[in-house]
Amino acid sequence: MPLVLHMHRVERWFDAPGGTVSILSDVDLDLRSGEAIAIRGPSGCGKSTLLLLAGTLDRPSGGIVEILGENPWTLSARKLAHFRNQHIGFVFQEHHLLPQLNVMENVMVPLLAGFETNRRAAERRGTELLVRVGLQDRLHHRPAALSGGERQRVAVCRALVLRPSLLLADEPTGNLDPHTAGVVGRMLLEVAAENDAGLLCVTHSSVLCESFPQQLTLDDGCLVTGEPAKP
Repeated sequence: MPLVLHMHRVERWFDAPGGTVSILSDVDLDLRSGEAIAIRGPSGCGKSTLLLLAGTLDRPSGGIVEILGENPWTLSARKLAHFRNQHIGFVFQEHHLLPQLNVMENVMVPLLAGFETNRRAAERRGTELLVRVGLQDRLHHRPAALSGGERQRVAVCRALVLRPSLLLADEPTGNLDPHTAGVVGRMLLEVAAENDAGLLCVTHSSVLCESFPQQLTLDDGCLVTGEPAKP
């Protein structure tokens, strides 16, 4: 299986008035096409920072981040935006749907970046995804008319509409009740597998994490197997 994401000895630190604050230290992670990895850890441990680095929305202070064998930081800003739009899909805790657009229009938002040439094919793709997640009767509804779980399903479809190789999910069930969280978690795994995308999910939910075939813990800025150390 192709290597989608490669992180080697990745570090992220920030300068602060009291000195340097280290968030991530010597992070090593490989994710291949069709694989799904969940990373657990408490709020504030650096999970979102790790996902921003994997998604090229933040730059590492040290180490290597490669996506599909490419060092994204060698690209110009425009080419990096194109690369991100074509190869990376994001699902966040907040669905970030546009309230003035209906479900189908929200799924098509990635087309607004202007990099997709075959709009008709992408629209067919969007419809297929929405049918796949049971929203075929909601195509023309606006977000306000949807439940929380339905809105999150729309966000997953939007992330997949351009067939990304890498799907990143940041606390995707954090705002949902336990039953709906289970539905969305299973759907995320199933749809990512069907599309042969590498899925990386960060969460503080043990239930969501344990539904993934591979699980890691972010502890003291490092990725480890098993539970985090007790304070």
